[in-house]
Amino acid sequence: MPTFEQFKLPDAGEGLTEAEIVQWHVAVGDEVTVNQTIVEIETAKSLVELPSPFTGVVTELLADEGVTVEVGVPIIVIDTDPTGAPSASAPAAAAAQSPEAELSEGSGAVLVGYGVAEQASARRPRRGAMAAAPAGPTAQRTAPAAAPSVQPAPAPDPSRGTAPASAPAAPAQQARPAPSGPIRALVSAATTGRTVLAKPPVRKLARDLGVELASVPATGPGGIITREDVLSYNARSEPRTLATYAGDDSPWLNDAGAGSTVTPDGRQTRVPVKSVRKRTAEAMVQSAFTAPHVTEFHTVDVTKTMRLVARLREDREFKDVRVTPLLITARALLLAVRRHPEINASWDEAAQEIVYKHYVNLGIAAATPRGLVVPNIKDAHRLDLKGLAQGLSDLTATARAGKTSPADMSDGTITITNVGVFGIDTGTPILNPGEAAILAFGAVREQPWVHKGKIKKRWVTQLALSFDHRLVDGALGAYVLADVAKILEDPAQALVWG
Repeated sequence: MPTFEQFKLPDAGEGLTEAEIVQWHVAVGDEVTVNQTIVEIETAKSLVELPSPFTGVVTELLADEGVTVEVGVPIIVIDTDPTGAPSASAPAAAAAQSPEAELSEGSGAVLVGYGVAEQASARRPRRGAMAAAPAGPTAQRTAPAAAPSVQPAPAPDPSRGTAPASAPAAPAQQARPAPSGPIRALVSAATTGRTVLAKPPVRKLARDLGVELASVPATGPGGIITREDVLSYNARSEPRTLATYAGDDSPWLNDAGAGSTVTPDGRQTRVPVKSVRKRTAEAMVQSAFTAPHVTEFHTVDVTKTMRLVARLREDREFKDVRVTPLLITARALLLAVRRHPEINASWDEAAQEIVYKHYVNLGIAAATPRGLVVPNIKDAHRLDLKGLAQGLSDLTATARAGKTSPADMSDGTITITNVGVFGIDTGTPILNPGEAAILAFGAVREQPWVHKGKIKKRWVTQLALSFDHRLVDGALGAYVLADVAKILEDPAQALVWG
């Protein structure tokens, strides 16, 4: 007899409570083996591929793509003993294993996702998920979440003008369809007391465009409305599309606006706050309102650092890694932490203790299409310059691909945010929760600079160090920032401190 096993959504790490089903890698009827990737999920931190814990044949997928499911809810059913011919009661047997599952009315089929699974996934599905839902039990499950069906209004007949008075009114319970064109103010001539003067061709043009002539300012002789008046008014009434929206195929929408909806007039796009963006918002609010932030700034001549970067790029030892000014900045921060370990700490509110870390997990804030993530290089203090360069390259590549694991983003101790990559001089960064400091590295620019008593063209950048004033006094923050600046001004200083 077939043996049906349910695979429940596991905690992908760090106590996460839910995840979104992004893409199934298997379908009903597929054979799977242990550790074969079966589904890709999106947690509040990253994209994670889940392997199968069973070997067998897939009999049911209990969650649609684009649906958010709570941890512990079954997402797939696998027959681990498919050698025997499945009986007609197999679906009922699978339902008997799950107390929450019920049968759909009159169908005899399992209403998958019912009960606990349905409650956990009662969230807005991805755009297009409902339209793509197949008929049958799955369609029955998702139908209640769909928007009510609305019949489009018939197109107006230009030759007849407005609809005849004898047209039957829509039933009261039927939803009013959204206007298919731009919404315009309709002011009648009777209301304004104004006589509308326009030639028949202009009136026909207004009807075709849906323009109310009484609303159009007249520029023709004697107050007559011209063709140009109608066209100009229509152009001004059209909704203007902003750069953030470029249509349904826009990469911006596909990456950051999954599940988004556009308002009927096309003037707004509404995107549900979830996953990485939701997690980032919660973390930043928590940080801003629990840790008293102080930021100190330093403008630095980094000409020698830029020369070192150029030399390292030509060095055979570094030919397989990417060398940037950020690499030297990361090394400088690690040396500053070694000299002032008190900044490598966290505040334990529950225990009312300061926790000093004897290791440095160096976080690098990375902007990705899914939002801001802050993975960290584990035990970065143990790495030499080449190892640190390799760690930076691997970390950023993985983050931009959306494949950073939750473990890579946990237990960070201090962070660098490279705002200079966007051409920004500096900023006041917000602390990553659980950390005492974050360093902002600004754009490196050629500027006039007083060097050895003369004004010369030098490479200059700005640093900003934000820190938790409960843990870090102003003097300690200044010492750390000054040490980082000292190494960037003269990288040879690292030999003295290293």
